[in-house]
Amino acid sequence: MKNTFLIGIILFGITTSFAQSKNYWQQKVDYKIEVSMDVETYQYKGKQKLVYTNNSSDTLRRVYYHLYNNAFQPGSEMDARLQAVIDPDARMSTKVKTADGKEIRESRIAKLQPNEIGYLRISNFKQDGVSANIKEVSTILEVTLAKPILPGKKTTLTLDFDGQVPIQIRRSGRNNSEGVELSMAQWYPKIAEFDFEGWHADPYIGREFHGVWGDFDVKITIDKNYILGGSGYLKNNNEIGFGYEDKDKEIKKDSNAKNLTWHFVAPNVHDFTWAADKNYLHDVVKGPNNVDLHFLYKNNPKIIDNWKKLQPMMVRVIDFFNKTVGNYPYKQYSFIQGGDGGMEYAMCTLILGEGSMEGLLGVATHELGHSWFQHILASNESKHSWMDEGFTSYIEDLAMNEMAVKKLDNPFEGSYKTYTKLVESGKEQPLSTHGDRYDENRSYSIASYVKGELFLSQLEYLIGRENTLKTLKRFYNDFKFKHPTPNDIKRTAERVSGANLDWYLTDWTQTLNTIDYGIKNVVGSTDSVQKTGLTLERIGRTPMPIDILVEYSDGTKETFYIPLRMMSFEKENPTPDIKRTVLPDWTWAQPTYFFEIAKSKTAIKKITLNPSGLMADVKKDNNVFEMK
Repeated sequence: MKNTFLIGIILFGITTSFAQSKNYWQQKVDYKIEVSMDVETYQYKGKQKLVYTNNSSDTLRRVYYHLYNNAFQPGSEMDARLQAVIDPDARMSTKVKTADGKEIRESRIAKLQPNEIGYLRISNFKQDGVSANIKEVSTILEVTLAKPILPGKKTTLTLDFDGQVPIQIRRSGRNNSEGVELSMAQWYPKIAEFDFEGWHADPYIGREFHGVWGDFDVKITIDKNYILGGSGYLKNNNEIGFGYEDKDKEIKKDSNAKNLTWHFVAPNVHDFTWAADKNYLHDVVKGPNNVDLHFLYKNNPKIIDNWKKLQPMMVRVIDFFNKTVGNYPYKQYSFIQGGDGGMEYAMCTLILGEGSMEGLLGVATHELGHSWFQHILASNESKHSWMDEGFTSYIEDLAMNEMAVKKLDNPFEGSYKTYTKLVESGKEQPLSTHGDRYDENRSYSIASYVKGELFLSQLEYLIGRENTLKTLKRFYNDFKFKHPTPNDIKRTAERVSGANLDWYLTDWTQTLNTIDYGIKNVVGSTDSVQKTGLTLERIGRTPMPIDILVEYSDGTKETFYIPLRMMSFEKENPTPDIKRTVLPDWTWAQPTYFFEIAKSKTAIKKITLNPSGLMADVKKDNNVFEMK
């Protein structure tokens, strides 16, 4: 998701390039959904058939479904959270003045009327044709099965559902701020994920998702005047008369029919989303590897030019992501105007379409990036949002810098500054915090998007840029279509570089330990040999190797590198055009480090720790010494 403000799998064997254990497993689902939408009442009815394959070693006696629409009701947990948090999301709240003249924000959900709320109601639930007991608990459906699902076995779960599309408040809904009629995200009964940690049946409070890999076959019946876009491939464009590639030569329906049925198939995804509007324009552009890039946006003269300009840009971006991480594996991706900002879904995104060209490009680039980090590398973003949001932000900034006329040496500089401000505020929480448990939305956003991004940019500092980019490619190759964890990205970086990085994963993601190194003392030698003694100190708890740049008064430069002993690693020289001296390593237990520069103090103009800026030192004022 674009913001405007690890399930830990333990690997025991080798099957795929060292990455997946022979004991690794994940569940499998196959959905068949038929739904009919009433565009007058915004209510819909559907049937769902789900074939569930239990690949675990557990016998399952219960299963759980997410009923996300139920969050959009007064008194829901999402409503309660909005009223309790000190910085409620501006999209989900409205400004009001209290009796004493103070300005506060009130939950929009609390004000919804019965015909404006969202709901999802389940009936006729059966397992292999036998009725099962169900219990609706807010946004979760608890199902006591008619018979257990044994390890390695399949079962068929069927149900009927009635839904109402809420007024657009968060991600999904009707009639959003830009007039898009239907943004159908998280709209169907979605089975919860079960993995080695157990069930992930979190209530929907407004954060992220975790889903089961599977195949979707979805038929949507709706007023014939609507144009749809979303996940998957349209199978009956002959019948619909729409610009998607047709596989089945189906017979056209009676043109006088009131409704049409759109038939989509989405293979090997963990979600299905669609959007609909009577006034969508639809463009298709060929991207790399013969991928169709679809653009659906309102027929609004104010935005058409920007959406046209966006199209060749996104061809460049997807090509960059392919080369940086790995090839996009599907044959279509859709950029659809809708939602409330920007949110990633399987094979598509819903994004706001108005505003500046720069903003449109940024949000489209970010959401496309999520196709790699979340919809192919499907980490549990509820528990480890930094893995999808942060890593997507990293490749987004790389792509935007690549496309810029003037390229930056450090395209992540702004993120380092934002992270430092969060640390100084005293409101930081560890990255291991569940997405729903952050005290403030701002703390969540900076942790997930910014500190998560710095995990990778700082990896460049630790093992070098080349090794970091190799890590991304290997991570993608080893874990695509799986559920990678924090340990998996760390182990991948270790395999690529040979460095020991467990300390880094622990300190950066599980603690509030900070990095703070400083120049403690610079003294000239008292003997006849001209030398300058430099004493460094570690002030923060987190250890780091140290890069030092020395600039001399005659215009020459020299660098020094102090390896970190617990890494057991020596980084390649990041500035090969400047002479580098590799010094003895520094242990964490030793708070200070002394070495000598083979020149007099008067010959030195400036000494800088962390000259690249890629180490997230939270106090930079002690990183520089200048001769006065």
